[in-house]
Amino acid sequence: MQTKSPQSLAGQFLIAMPSLTEPPFSRGVAFICQHDEDGAVGLLINQLSEYRFGDVLAQMKLSCNDPELVDAPVLIGGPVQQERGFVLHREHGHWESSYRINGDWSVTTSRDILVAMAAGEGPRLALMALGYSGWGAGQLEQELKDNTWLTAEANERVIFHTPLEERWSAAAGLVGIDPLQLPGYAGHA
Repeated sequence: MQTKSPQSLAGQFLIAMPSLTEPPFSRGVAFICQHDEDGAVGLLINQLSEYRFGDVLAQMKLSCNDPELVDAPVLIGGPVQQERGFVLHREHGHWESSYRINGDWSVTTSRDILVAMAAGEGPRLALMALGYSGWGAGQLEQELKDNTWLTAEANERVIFHTPLEERWSAAAGLVGIDPLQLPGYAGHA
């Protein structure tokens, strides 16, 4: 008997329900990069790290003359491999280690994208995160059944043009929900 593979949530937001209080997921919004029968990988898009993009560039011995880029926040993508950097971006490029999520989004982990960004030749809109969030086979599906997350189509406005502290509410608003009006617990009828 063949098991049915889950419908992919790649390119979707996971929006934490108020009952999810575990850091760093509390009031979190995760962008799902990959999702199949083996599990899921995503990046939190609203959890600020202590680093700025200039710190990352300096550690890699790269210079940048764009003060706005140097001061751009680096996010906590999740609790797994927090020493590893991920760049979520819209424009697809020819980077050494880039994964095309769908027709609109890519995530890149190679140094060459940082070199290009520092030189003003990288993606116009990009988000950098350290670490990622991961779910084992069936784990995300169970969390969805348990009402831990809402889902919504990922939105460029929320990722790149909404202040970090407003992204949770803005993402929930994509499905017409004010998360502050939701109870802090999950229930089943």
